[in-house]
Amino acid sequence: MKNQLITDATLVSNYIKGDESALGILITRHKQRIYSFVYSKVYDKDIAEDIFQDTFIKVIKTLKKGSYNEEGKFLPWVMRIAHNLVIDHFRKSNRMPKFSNSGEFSIFSVLSDSTLDAEKSLIKEQVERDVRRVIQELPEDQKEVLVMRMYNDMSFKEISEKTGVSINTALGRMRYALINMRKIIDKHNIILTN
Repeated sequence: MKNQLITDATLVSNYIKGDESALGILITRHKQRIYSFVYSKVYDKDIAEDIFQDTFIKVIKTLKKGSYNEEGKFLPWVMRIAHNLVIDHFRKSNRMPKFSNSGEFSIFSVLSDSTLDAEKSLIKEQVERDVRRVIQELPEDQKEVLVMRMYNDMSFKEISEKTGVSINTALGRMRYALINMRKIIDKHNIILTN
């Protein structure tokens, strides 16, 4: 199989120069890995197929525009595109963890699933790390209320007594903490989903 000897970088370069078959080799070479990755996130063959195709449409557009500069890191680059499209899919179908009207941050309910398998528990750890990182960026008063409410399971009455502020102030700080967390998540492009 002489195709196996050609590096991704060479194939990309050949495709940019007009060799259409080079793209076919790249797709064949990485299809299984990319498709499996997408499927492991969406658990739906049709959606996975759509996202897989959208991924390569984006790849083609980028290559044709001459905007590709990943220096031989073709697969990680394509995986990033696929990953972003998976996130877009979740956003469009409103399955991203988001704030419910009760003011609770639903990522915490996502995290309480005890039936997580190995891969999911890795993702869960990553999400928890990301959530902790986001919380660290909050102003001190908001962080304090959020930690008491989410991690120490305290009522707003208890938080009010412990912090010496009114219940309304504690509720307000919680609300701002959640709004700010969403902003931080968007700013850093953090993906909170499993």
